[in-house]
Amino acid sequence: MNFITPVELPAHLPCLRHTDHLLLLGSCFAANMGARFTEAKFSCDVNPYGVLYNPLSISAALREIVFGKVYGKEDLFFFRDCWHSPMHHGDFSSPLADETLKRINGRIAGAHEQIFRSACLLLTFGTSWVYEQKNTGRIVGNCHKLPEKEFTRRRLTIDEIVSDYVSLLSGLLARNSGLKVIFTVSPIRYVREGMHANQLSKSVLLLAVDRLQTAFPENVFYFPAYELVLDELRDYRFYAEDMVHPSEVAVQYVWERFSSACFSSETLQIIEESENIRKALAHKPFHPGSEEYKRFLGQIVLKIDRLNGKYPYLDFQKERELCHTRLKI
Repeated sequence: MNFITPVELPAHLPCLRHTDHLLLLGSCFAANMGARFTEAKFSCDVNPYGVLYNPLSISAALREIVFGKVYGKEDLFFFRDCWHSPMHHGDFSSPLADETLKRINGRIAGAHEQIFRSACLLLTFGTSWVYEQKNTGRIVGNCHKLPEKEFTRRRLTIDEIVSDYVSLLSGLLARNSGLKVIFTVSPIRYVREGMHANQLSKSVLLLAVDRLQTAFPENVFYFPAYELVLDELRDYRFYAEDMVHPSEVAVQYVWERFSSACFSSETLQIIEESENIRKALAHKPFHPGSEEYKRFLGQIVLKIDRLNGKYPYLDFQKERELCHTRLKI
């Protein structure tokens, strides 16, 4: 008997390798998946603007990355004792404008350096609802708890999203014809909108991505994270305490389905060996200074050396430093 509604994965998703540079932007779900890419030793930049929810803020961030925008104090505003950027998550905010600008410009510079060498963009749309500043008409990435009266809240149309991304992707592909773009729609429900409004919002995103696939059949792909959570994991035990965000188990399940669709057997083997090293280092010894534990750490270093010898592009610097620090205890 089958106790789930299986979601069929697309047959021709890009095959991603550890030699590929990846750029992930979008909602909290993009951050969750990005953390797994990082743990799996992929070269990737995850949310250089922090979490972004709507398609037009994501595309605006990509354009700024492409042009290497340098933020100045005129791009910030001061509210509740901190300097904020309307394009960035609150993680970039600071009581000092110079500190906020340092955080913002550092991340943009890093992403700009890699954007045209990236093999794949993974973009996660969260909602088609946006907040436009009344005084500028600009769609913001984050309201930073400014009074709601300062914004006009509206839902994007399919045509708006498609038109914006056709222009954006045409420019990116002109510079990097081999670029692959994988879209996902976040399974996180925006309950503030109401359940029906949330479904309408998600449908706009799904239809927009479908049209983009038609416009760029060789470069644009869709991975059904939304459907996997809502159809295969149709149970509240797969949600966090707020009953809105997917649980760690659900995110891990989606990651495993993504891995099976986008990774070769060699890539999966690298991930497994890297995960074994990570788990070994997470082990808490009863006697950190013992010779037995030092031999254990030495074995981990040997495993890292062996894996790096075969795949020199894998970055194990943090793991090496941790081993050497513990060996000195």
